[in-house]
Amino acid sequence: MIQLTSLSKVFNEGTVNENRAIHNVNLSVEDGEFVTIIGSNGAGKTTLFNLISGNMFPSAGKVVINGRDVTKDPEYKRAVYVGRIFQNPTLGTAETMTLEDNMTIAHYKGCKGLKKSLNRKLRNYFKEQLSELNMGLENRLKDNVGLFSGGQRQALTLLMMVLSKPDLILLDEHTAALDPGNAQMILDLTLKYINEYRLTAMMITHNMSNAIAYGNRLLMMDGGEIILDISGTEKQNTTKEVLVEKFAEIRKKNLANDELLLSP
Repeated sequence: MIQLTSLSKVFNEGTVNENRAIHNVNLSVEDGEFVTIIGSNGAGKTTLFNLISGNMFPSAGKVVINGRDVTKDPEYKRAVYVGRIFQNPTLGTAETMTLEDNMTIAHYKGCKGLKKSLNRKLRNYFKEQLSELNMGLENRLKDNVGLFSGGQRQALTLLMMVLSKPDLILLDEHTAALDPGNAQMILDLTLKYINEYRLTAMMITHNMSNAIAYGNRLLMMDGGEIILDISGTEKQNTTKEVLVEKFAEIRKKNLANDELLLSP
């Protein structure tokens, strides 16, 4: 599914403000994997997503998705098969358009040579899908999305993403801006869609409990590098305390290596 090879991203290269956001990352994600990603602010998590989605290009390395080298493909081309949801619930929908217009765009995403029209059959299909959210949105097809709450918009963004049939979904702290009740609702909905549609997913979160509870694989990032990669039984037996201990241990080791390299 995804193959990242020697991937690096340097901002302001060659200046006093040089910042190595991603440093020589090698990562393979297989079809159907659900990977959670944790790390402190500035660890490189969102930059990694930007490189995978085509929002920015790497300074070095290669991005391969489904066997195709997409390193130089812009975001709009990758958007056909890569879905992304952000922390801000307003970014996934067009607030000045109606609910049914938003869903129509998502439904026909990536289609070529077809007349993109909204008919009775498609409208009924949208109502069926919306009714599963249990938010009453199936009765608000003519309302502008800007009238909906943050939780409703994020749930709608998830549904629209599923309708567009992506090969990969990138979840960038997609519950962080919601209250606890809506955050849990969105997480439950996320897991439902991932399992139901057998999606390959990567989810950034600052909540270690969620990182442990969700997905079959966990990555920890620091300083633009993946410093921990666990799955299977090891992930199932991991606790927050173990993660904190491993993070401190790895960081201490890395600092010691840096000091050794800098010593005369």
